Amino acid sequence: MKPFLLLQLRPETEAADNEYAAFLDKGRLAPEGVHRIRLDQRALPETLDLSAYSGVIVGGGPGCVSDPPEDKDPVEQRIETAILGLMPEICARDVPFLGCCYGIGILGHHLAPGIVSKARFSEPVGAVDCTLTEAGRVDPLLADLPDSFRALVGHKEAVQALPPGSVHLVGSAPAPFQMLRYGRNVYATQFHPEADAAVFETRIRIYRHKGYFAPDTADALIDEIRGEDVRYAELILRNFVARYGH
Repeated sequence: MKPFLLLQLRPETEAADNEYAAFLDKGRLAPEGVHRIRLDQRALPETLDLSAYSGVIVGGGPGCVSDPPEDKDPVEQRIETAILGLMPEICARDVPFLGCCYGIGILGHHLAPGIVSKARFSEPVGAVDCTLTEAGRVDPLLADLPDSFRALVGHKEAVQALPPGSVHLVGSAPAPFQMLRYGRNVYATQFHPEADAAVFETRIRIYRHKGYFAPDTADALIDEIRGEDVRYAELILRNFVARYGH
C-alpha cells in the first residue's frame, strides 16, 4: 500500500506527537503506512510527487488563515503557504485529501479567498451535535454514521458560506459547515475526527493560553469532555483510510 502523506502544522512537539498518535490510532494506520512531515521543522520536498501517496491528511494547528499577514507568526505563515501551495494540484487532480479543522480553512480559502473569517460560527472547545445533510447520507466517508453524532471542536474562524463547487455534507447549529467535499475525493472537516477526550485533554493543557477559552476554565472543560462519546466521528477518518489506501 502506498503511504498516506500526513502534514502536521502544530509547532509544539507534544501536541504534534499526540496528534500523530491519534491519526494512527483512529485511522488504524501503521507507522510505515504514513509519511509524516512536521512543517514547522522542515519544508515540503521541492519535487513532491502526490501520486506516490494514497492520499493527503492535514491536521490542525493554532494558526488562522483569516488573520492579517502582519499578525501571523512567521512559522505559521510558512506552514500556511506550504499547504496552500499544494491545494491547486490537489483540487485539480482530485487527489484524496482530508483536512481536519485547519484543513477546512485551507480548502475554503483556496476555493474562495475571504470566505473564511471570524465573523460568525466560531465554536468554543467542547463537543457539538453534528447532523448529516441529504448529500452526507449517501457519501461513502459517512457510511455507517447515524444522522446525528457528537464531535469535538474548538476554532476561532470558520467557513462563512458554502465554497463554490463544494458539497455540504455535515452541519451543526453553532457552525453550519462542519464537513465539505470538493470534487469526488477532497474532504475537509471543521471538527476533529482524530480526537477523543484524552487527545483533547492534552490540547486543552497545551493551548490554554492561545485564546480558545479562558485559561481558568481548562479543568472544567476537561471534565466536560471526558464523558463525551465521539466514536462516530472517528469512523470518518477510518473510512477515508479504508477507501483510499491502496
